[in-house]
Amino acid sequence: MNKARRARRATALAVASVAALALTACGGGGGSGEGGGGGGDRPVVGLITKTDTNPFFVKMKEGAQQAADAAGVELQTFAGRQDGDNESQVQAIETLISAGAAGFLITPNDSAAIVPTLDRARQQGLYVIALDTQTEPPDAADATFATDNFQAGLLVGQWAKAKFESQGTEARIAMLDLSPNRPTVDVQRDQGFLQGFGIEIGDPTQIGDESDPRIVGHDVTDGAEEGGRTAMENLLQRDPSINLVYTINEPAAAGAYEAIKAAGRENDIEIVSVDGGCPGVENVKAGIIGATSQQYPLKMASLGIEALAAHASSGAEAQPTAGKDFVDTGVTLITDEPQPGVESQDTAFGLENCWG
Repeated sequence: MNKARRARRATALAVASVAALALTACGGGGGSGEGGGGGGDRPVVGLITKTDTNPFFVKMKEGAQQAADAAGVELQTFAGRQDGDNESQVQAIETLISAGAAGFLITPNDSAAIVPTLDRARQQGLYVIALDTQTEPPDAADATFATDNFQAGLLVGQWAKAKFESQGTEARIAMLDLSPNRPTVDVQRDQGFLQGFGIEIGDPTQIGDESDPRIVGHDVTDGAEEGGRTAMENLLQRDPSINLVYTINEPAAAGAYEAIKAAGRENDIEIVSVDGGCPGVENVKAGIIGATSQQYPLKMASLGIEALAAHASSGAEAQPTAGKDFVDTGVTLITDEPQPGVESQDTAFGLENCWG
């Protein structure tokens, strides 16, 4: 740890102790966050999620609180009003800076726009860990704890390729993405799916750039069920021959299925997705989704809080997984239709490890 980092950390710890006492006097965290309860001289740490309603982030909060209690740090939690709300996340960081927090975890709503605020926090000595979604550039955070989103897409792409080849069926693919501005998670999962299916990747930042004739088109969903339904309706109108649908997450997949069912196509269109939430795994079990890549938000947040606590107490730096620029918190393909050469677990495993 360099001299500037040590100096910033010493200042942050001193201020954190005072802030923790002040927060205890006023009954814990305030503003748009929730205090972790506690006081004394415990360091204050934060969790800032994209929203506070998505089950993925609810499970993150649960994991963060459990780890904070075990580590003896005080947790304050914040969230954007909706996916894409950068301003609320900026305000949350400013609140944590003012509180003298030792550091925080963040799932950035806008990986690039949040960077100047992260820079200010780090200059004030706060240790910054991105969760789930890398910042742009990745080194705008001190560390990242995340699913390997490329691997998540790769697994469902490999599974779909193997299944379609076994049936001797030519794929006609609809891709349901997150948003038009192509956040990192969108690009990485798309790239993984395309590579897994054996499709050459064009410009990953441009929706619909691929020239492969098997891709009917892309549409955006905002990662929501309603968006998935609308996007699927649009793509089916464009080309009724669609027989394979990739979705950015399971809420979008659920919406896509409703549109497919309304069109009377539920028996001849395959859906693959990413998430591993309990409703999504139940949809795999029911045959609505063929396969999904399961990620682990509770583990992500728990490990992140442990890293914040370690840095606050000793200056320890989180170390990335070998060969990667982030700490990989794991991903597992969940399906009840295993395909040769594609490692997977069944829905019994998925339900034992799901969230939401």
